[in-house]
Amino acid sequence: MNAPPSIDPVTAHSDSDVVHWLINDTRDERFIDNIFAELCVRLQRAGIPVKRASLHVLINHPQWLGARIMWADGLREAEIARVDYDVRERSEYIDSPANEIHDGATEVRENLERDPSLGRKHAIYDEMRAKGLTDYVAWPLYHTLGKRHIVTFATDRPGGFDDAHIAGLLKLLPVLALVSEIRIKNRLARTLLETYVGSHAGELILAGATRRGSGTTVRAAIMICDLRDFTRISDNWPRDDVIDLLNGYFDAMSEPIARHGGEILKFIGDGLLAIFPLSQPSACANLLHAVAEARQAMVALNEKNSETGRAPLNYGIGVHVGDVMYGNIGSRTRLDFTVIGPAVNMASRLETLTKQLGRTVLLSRAFADFVESDFDLERVGEYPVRGFNDPIELFAYHG
Repeated sequence: MNAPPSIDPVTAHSDSDVVHWLINDTRDERFIDNIFAELCVRLQRAGIPVKRASLHVLINHPQWLGARIMWADGLREAEIARVDYDVRERSEYIDSPANEIHDGATEVRENLERDPSLGRKHAIYDEMRAKGLTDYVAWPLYHTLGKRHIVTFATDRPGGFDDAHIAGLLKLLPVLALVSEIRIKNRLARTLLETYVGSHAGELILAGATRRGSGTTVRAAIMICDLRDFTRISDNWPRDDVIDLLNGYFDAMSEPIARHGGEILKFIGDGLLAIFPLSQPSACANLLHAVAEARQAMVALNEKNSETGRAPLNYGIGVHVGDVMYGNIGSRTRLDFTVIGPAVNMASRLETLTKQLGRTVLLSRAFADFVESDFDLERVGEYPVRGFNDPIELFAYHG
């Protein structure tokens, strides 16, 4: 949340006003954490003594199972924590109200003022008692197609929430479900696009770049990487081992690329295609820094794999620079957001030559011109490149 909620205390005086605000006045707010924080303040102004509240949502993310949005009285903004996939195997989740809700409970309520030995033995209840909270309630928040998330409220009012408070909270749940689902699905669309096409391409697609043939010409450094002997590995290794190997290899290559401002446009079997747009003044240098870090990561990965008897992974990287067409290509109903052009073909041909010439990383003269004053390059010589008329002067990078 960017600023404290701006609320007119005259108009925020009943739970009906809160529902009206949630339905009519949140359409311009993009983020659910901002809405949730303001909701809690409005509930207080409406006479519902919320002291602490949380919203737990499941998300489709490659790294995270979900997110927890936490608000407490006095906070300027809600706090967001990501939840990883193995949380469901941990004792704090197994022994929690969230697990009860996910197992089908339609309400979890706990009187925190009574003797703890008489209630459920959830550790979170002890934490809330220590903070002076007196009552806690959790409900499922139903989204479409059977999706269930969780919302919780707690109070420090002596005697806890009364029946009118609970009725007011229940009244807003269907509206909160609709409002939260819109924001979560918007975030889901963005996450899926970032995951499958990259952050920059994802932003362009969300902004409306969805027409076949639409695109721009971008001047960029192009990097193509390919794993050696993958056919032999995939034919002889168990499927799960092959997947694990590829994931480790792609992590080693991808994380330095992202860290240095590159964008991975696609994974092609055991290869990847990435670009570093020259709109970044140090794009070519950034590419070589990424290559150096990726090579170090591959050394570490091979050492780890050797401990389990796996042979070391070998790979080749081809690098060129030039103009590429960056946009939508494909059939009428199935598009790919990618780059094409002679510069991409050149990078691919150089990657193929790495095995023939016994070099891990080959650079074209055009690329080397951008970096040779700052990096130690080995001139390999001029070689014919399939699909191009003139021999290409090549350089190796051993960083």
